[in-house]
Amino acid sequence: MAVGPTTRRRQLGADLRRLRERAGLTLEEAGCLVGISKATLSRYETKDGTVKWPAVDALCRAYEAPEQERHTLVELAKGAKIRGWWRSLADPIPESMNLMLTLEDEVVREDHYACMYVPGLLQTRRYAEAVHRASEMRCTEQEITHMVDIRMKRQELLERDEPPHIWAVIDEAVVRRMVGGRDVMRDQLCRLLTRAGEPHVTVQILPFSAGAHAAAVGSFVVLGGATPELDVVYVDILGGGLFMEKQQELARYKLAFEYLRAQALDIEASVALLDQVCEGL
Repeated sequence: MAVGPTTRRRQLGADLRRLRERAGLTLEEAGCLVGISKATLSRYETKDGTVKWPAVDALCRAYEAPEQERHTLVELAKGAKIRGWWRSLADPIPESMNLMLTLEDEVVREDHYACMYVPGLLQTRRYAEAVHRASEMRCTEQEITHMVDIRMKRQELLERDEPPHIWAVIDEAVVRRMVGGRDVMRDQLCRLLTRAGEPHVTVQILPFSAGAHAAAVGSFVVLGGATPELDVVYVDILGGGLFMEKQQELARYKLAFEYLRAQALDIEASVALLDQVCEGL
């Protein structure tokens, strides 16, 4: 299975392009200075494939990058092949999930819009099992357990000393849809209420009364990197997901999320609605 681009690799590509442009050099001119082809340098900057740290070091010197920045980029190049915890799993995982785990491992924020199910990072185990059983009808119990184990492992992201900020706008249909039965749903809503009380998690409910809204096409996540050029959008589609990183695509989904936040109930009203639905179960 192909390994998706790590955040380190993507950061390195963005920084190398920025330094070259600051130096006023074309790809061909910069490649000539360090003895690599235009095609190779283009690949270095497009965040795909492997890099050789001596070449990164030479490029930084050619671009007259400050000593500390050169050292930082060389270390990024050396660490670009480091694999996350999921790469050691005995059972294979879908390619789209591999890339999601790769990107999510180093995000600083995640903006979720959920129209079908509670976002995976906020799910209970029993709720996640019910979701997988419903959506993966041909999977065995062993396969379902494997996928749910990965989802639960992902949630350790929220227990880090400096966790990313999770902002979830959840359609009212999600909290009223009976997934797994009353007990499972009650536990799930309690988990949402608990998470909503944490400083790095924000939960808003988009009520039915909001009517038509900016994301009627489906659920999506904006994965926010340390810098804007590392942002990626993940869109749920049948049988997997679609990743987007072109500026026009990013801008469209970021704007949609801003509209959704504005249309949703405020935090206090959202908690009140969750309480109301929970008490009715």
